[in-house]
Amino acid sequence: MYGFIRVGAAVPKCKLADCIYNKDKLIQLMQKAAEKQIQVLVFPELSITTYTCGDLFFQFSLLESAQKGLSDIVSASQSIDVFTVVGLPIAADNQIFNCAVAIYRGKILGVVPKTFLPNYGEFYEKRWFSSASELISKEITLCGQKVPIGADLLFTAEQIPYCKIGVELCEDLWSPIPPSSYQAVAGATILLNPSASNELATKYDYRKKLISQQSSRCIGAYVYSSSGVGESTQDMVFSGHGIIYENGSLLAESKRFLRESQIIYADVDLELLANDRRKNSSFMDCQIPLPSYREITFSMKAQSVIEQLERVIKPNPFVPDTNAFLDQRCQDIFNIQVVGLARRIEHTQVKSIVVGISGGLDSTLALLVAVKACDYLKFSRNHVIGITMPGFGTTDRTYRNALSLMEALGVQIREISIQKAALQHFEDIGHDVSIHDVTYENTQARERTQILMDIANKENGLVVGTGDLSELALGWATYNGDHMSMYGVNAGVPKTLVRILVQWVAQYGSLSQVAKDILSDVLDTPVSPELLPPDEKGNINQKTEEIVGPYQLHDFFLYYVVRFGFSPSKILFLAEQAFAGEYDKATLLKWLKNFYRRFFLQQFKRSCLPDGPKVGTISLSPRGDWRMPTDAFYRIWMEELEKL
Repeated sequence: MYGFIRVGAAVPKCKLADCIYNKDKLIQLMQKAAEKQIQVLVFPELSITTYTCGDLFFQFSLLESAQKGLSDIVSASQSIDVFTVVGLPIAADNQIFNCAVAIYRGKILGVVPKTFLPNYGEFYEKRWFSSASELISKEITLCGQKVPIGADLLFTAEQIPYCKIGVELCEDLWSPIPPSSYQAVAGATILLNPSASNELATKYDYRKKLISQQSSRCIGAYVYSSSGVGESTQDMVFSGHGIIYENGSLLAESKRFLRESQIIYADVDLELLANDRRKNSSFMDCQIPLPSYREITFSMKAQSVIEQLERVIKPNPFVPDTNAFLDQRCQDIFNIQVVGLARRIEHTQVKSIVVGISGGLDSTLALLVAVKACDYLKFSRNHVIGITMPGFGTTDRTYRNALSLMEALGVQIREISIQKAALQHFEDIGHDVSIHDVTYENTQARERTQILMDIANKENGLVVGTGDLSELALGWATYNGDHMSMYGVNAGVPKTLVRILVQWVAQYGSLSQVAKDILSDVLDTPVSPELLPPDEKGNINQKTEEIVGPYQLHDFFLYYVVRFGFSPSKILFLAEQAFAGEYDKATLLKWLKNFYRRFFLQQFKRSCLPDGPKVGTISLSPRGDWRMPTDAFYRIWMEELEKL
């Protein structure tokens, strides 16, 4: 459903060399996986025999018992709708191979031998096993079935788009070029690793980094399961580490050192992976030389209904979760803005930086960037000319905050009312001042921009734009008004992140207490262009989010529309997961329709944007990430929404 598939990593409680006990535990976990709607499941390396059997691998009894255990597992799988990978030693071509066996619905789909055998430190695998590269046969008879064998197998679920599965074993991942790298280029989106990695003091972190990076390089889902505490402790200890990554993001992780069996699972987004691979032009450049693969197909249906996703859908995808990560992210973004503006100042050799200050969030962030750019260049903050331009909708609150903030930051302060100029313009064009329509509003926005541009000319300056990424997505800007500047420092920052950045500067920006208090009040002020007169109490009478919708929702929509190209129905489904209990489906649908309508109709404003730094994964610059024709119709997107 919507490209999601549930994958799992199982860590069974095992007994060393007891194939009967172990296969029973595997069957129990397979049944449990089916109950949890897991569709792809991986067990640890040599899970039927256990990994630390040593020279017992040369015993006919162990090899035969392992095959009998496999046969029982295959029989049990007839009623279990789970693609499963189990591990056991298999004798073929006068050798023994450490193998992963893919099973589905009573059928052995294929056998993948391990390619890279560790034979250093505490590992002696070459004593018992041969590498997949030494295999002669292409097929073997196993449990009465004639099955393909080799490291060249990929498994494709025919009825699930983008579901192609590759398998590598333990040490394969630790090699300079893991087999999964080739498998991914050949189309595998889900990479399974049955492993037996032992625990050392520093190995846990290293292993996680290794898996995370491999899933990122392969733009794939990586499902890893390692042997648990039932292994021999003669020279090593195993923790039972299960982990699932998707393109570098951790989706699920097991607890280690548990004495009982456990299973972890998560919903992998195959459409997300497919989209990122298509966008990454370097991905398929790696296909030469690419090994040839045999594709093994099987018929598995996608889950028709997913009531609750087993993955976190963040309501604020642009905002990091943890405080430590948030601090680093804000520092990086703010520095990108500051250095970008500083470089533009150096190149243009201007003598001043002109910023229009409204007392709102966006202009506050732009002013903070301008001030820090001066600090960075070792200029006096007096190079910044802050101009507040009260109009018909300016409230006392924003007016005071604008003046107080400029004073607290030590910049030049100028106040130029736009009311007389706007009234004169209304008279010139024959507009009734009592009609508060788009002409009434945009006249004020363009008058402010003209003042900024003319002051910049007069003072040999550069106008810093204040509009943010969310406003650009919605077209919530007056064309050739606040839409225009000489450098847009906020152009890559969505509204939800603007708020976080201002909060971060207030906390870590080495500001006076007065400045921090002003920023706190700015953060509490409703978002508004203040182009309509205040209400009878003098409060803001034009709240943006009541008109276009909550910015939190629009940033969510923007992320999934532009970053991944998801369908409207999938975005609505994700929004229902992310905002459960906060917004109902009808509300989400209402604002999603509005997003698509405005996003398509307002592209002409984005086609002629001023320069501005890209700070995250999404940019709407016509010179960078987003090149959309201005005259595109939104019919197919809206028709899909009308059916929901």
